[in-house]
Amino acid sequence: MESIGTPTLWAAFFALIVAMLAFDLGVVHRKEHKVGLREAVFWSVVWTIIALIFNVWVYYRFGAQLGLEFLTGYVIERSLSFDNIFVFVLLFNYFAVPREHQHRVLFWGILGALISRGIFIVMGAALLARFEWLIFVFGIFLVWTGFKILRQGETQVHPEKNPVVLAFQRFVPLTAQYHGKHFFVLQAGRWVATPLMLVLVVVEATDVVFAVDSIPAVFGVTRDPFIVFTSNIFAILGLRALYFLLAGLMHKFRYLDFGLGLVLIFVGVKMLIHDWIEIPTWLSLGLVLVILTVAIVVSLLRPAPPETVLHPLEEGAEGDFQHSRAAHDLLHVEAEEPTQSGKP
Repeated sequence: MESIGTPTLWAAFFALIVAMLAFDLGVVHRKEHKVGLREAVFWSVVWTIIALIFNVWVYYRFGAQLGLEFLTGYVIERSLSFDNIFVFVLLFNYFAVPREHQHRVLFWGILGALISRGIFIVMGAALLARFEWLIFVFGIFLVWTGFKILRQGETQVHPEKNPVVLAFQRFVPLTAQYHGKHFFVLQAGRWVATPLMLVLVVVEATDVVFAVDSIPAVFGVTRDPFIVFTSNIFAILGLRALYFLLAGLMHKFRYLDFGLGLVLIFVGVKMLIHDWIEIPTWLSLGLVLVILTVAIVVSLLRPAPPETVLHPLEEGAEGDFQHSRAAHDLLHVEAEEPTQSGKP
């Protein structure tokens, strides 16, 4: 499969991503702190501007078609990330994760997502290049996923049933309380995981599930692996700031899931009829934007009932893992003696 991604271009893009992540962790978030609304708005705008600057570069360097494909893929990935945000709210409430450590979990979770999605994209591109008929399998899968979202509505998560979580519990010793920002601590002469590490494992496992939906959706817009990967990565990089911006407002978008379901159905149908009817990229982008806009407007006009709203944890409940739902469902832990903290 032909791609604009030369070895030099891939190396330059990875260098850009590493530099941005290093700046994020080493400078902006060097000290653990609660991310406020002003900071979340600022970084949401910054990550969006960086993605759009890259989009403009693709447009002028490789032409309008690839520029539109990148923008469409980015919009689809960014819209699908709303589901991630809702799940993050559920998980952080479920595990009673302290707010000042949520960014740390998301940072390392998204770093893992970059690697896993890269692997999925390489595999998907290689399979499509060898077996062209797989595009129909992807299309059917997206249509089925879209209808499943329309039927079920709100995304639900059940960490206590997650096989990855159950395996982690079985093979990795776990403490019964948080130890600051540390993922591992030294206890009785051996390293053991803290609940923060368990949360990270759940976030990583959850992203794999989301990747199964989102990556085929972008392949429905473009077949260029470089465009698929870069649009996916820029959408993920802005996910953390978007979470802190929208975590307390997700109840206002009650119909967004239906919009996302329609988007997946549209992209799936586009893949299925590609050999007979070619839908221009500009038209695909326009339809996706219209669907999402209508879903958001209807959500704002008809907000969720107060009793269904999921609120963030109260100040006193943060970090109280022993009394969280996770401890009750997963660990049945008792209070432990203070332990000596070790490396993160």
